Amino acid sequence: MIRFAALLLLVPVAQSQNRVDASFQKFWAADSPASAARAAEEILKAGVSFDVALLRLKQGRTYAAQKQGVVQFTNRTADGVEHYYAVTVPAGYDPGRRYQVRFQLHGGVGGRSDNRPRGNGQIGALSGEGAGAEQFYVIPYAWNDEPWWSDDEVLNLHAIVDELKRRYNIDENRVVVAGVSDGGTGAYFVAMRDTTPYASFLPLNGYIMVLANGEIDDGRNFPNNIRNKPLFVVNGGKDRLYPISIVEPYTRHLMKNGVQIDYHPQPDGEHNTAWWPEIKGPFEKFVADHPRDPHPDKLTWEAADAVNNRAHWLVIDAFGIAPGEAKQLQDANVFTDSLGTDPLFGRPKEPGRVDVARSGNTVQATTKGVTAFTLLLSPDRFDLSQPVTVTANGREVFHTKVQPSVETLLKWAARDNDRTMLYAAEIKIKLK
Repeated sequence: MIRFAALLLLVPVAQSQNRVDASFQKFWAADSPASAARAAEEILKAGVSFDVALLRLKQGRTYAAQKQGVVQFTNRTADGVEHYYAVTVPAGYDPGRRYQVRFQLHGGVGGRSDNRPRGNGQIGALSGEGAGAEQFYVIPYAWNDEPWWSDDEVLNLHAIVDELKRRYNIDENRVVVAGVSDGGTGAYFVAMRDTTPYASFLPLNGYIMVLANGEIDDGRNFPNNIRNKPLFVVNGGKDRLYPISIVEPYTRHLMKNGVQIDYHPQPDGEHNTAWWPEIKGPFEKFVADHPRDPHPDKLTWEAADAVNNRAHWLVIDAFGIAPGEAKQLQDANVFTDSLGTDPLFGRPKEPGRVDVARSGNTVQATTKGVTAFTLLLSPDRFDLSQPVTVTANGREVFHTKVQPSVETLLKWAARDNDRTMLYAAEIKIKLK
């Protein structure tokens, strides 16, 4: 009788465990962040503990074997635009290991009237084969109505990263954006708008100042944001469109203003990639040597609205003048040469910026034009058994112990779909 009673007590435990298992299966099977958010609500209702949820999210989903070679996909971004893209799955793909990913943005955007796939979807001559780089290649498509320097294409690339992580076992910290010509210019654009998913940016024969064109510059191009990730830059001396003589002053300017650039000028290079056989090795070594840090100790982010207001664990929430804010910050948008000093990009609307630096459980923030921001705390970086201190513009604005939250953990896990970038708590800072 006693043994039977003990078995009855175990029944609710087993039922609860089954419910947790089923809810996580739905979470992993979700086909979008929105679907994952709905599944996350079921996990919460199942009563899972924080430690169990964190462990499961770090372990991630179980991946299945997939077709190898070129696979064609479509998606529809949040703004309703349909996109096509090609993914090359490496030969011998093993779902039990994580793979590097390279986005390759094509040139000649203005000559395309639609985004239908071109060619066979293969990476072609710009393959990293032979340089020790076994990786996925992603070929998205842009066209004259939706060039690489559009909000829609930023959404598109972000959505593709999410889909890849749901289908294939990719390394979240080794996703890079490369491009040639217009695609290289697009790599600069993405670096200024959406740094979080990517490890590095590799513009080849691109020119950042194309984005200063009056028809392109919408007042939300912030070169300070490029300081968050390293760049690998190639330009040619005989390039008929963007020769070194025109491009290099701006490359050097970015380097002087805190942008980490591995610069490879090709004095005899034209507007093509004939130099690739010599550059391929350094290119792939650069990628291998610069994985993404999912929780950088230092971040700087500038925005003008809530469209692109996040960099990793920093989110800008509100804009305006805050008491004690910085009067001036080093600004990569201010360009000086022999002709004088001018801004690289226009500022029709006053932007806001936050620079943060973390040391242990202490975060120091410097702001300009921002009245509220959110900090996301990773249990891999913060000791949540101890108080967290935040100072903003030299003044302590937060000091208390923060409790890990399963709800917060699942909220950001659903959005980011990232095993290496998980958050246990949010701190909302209001400066005004």
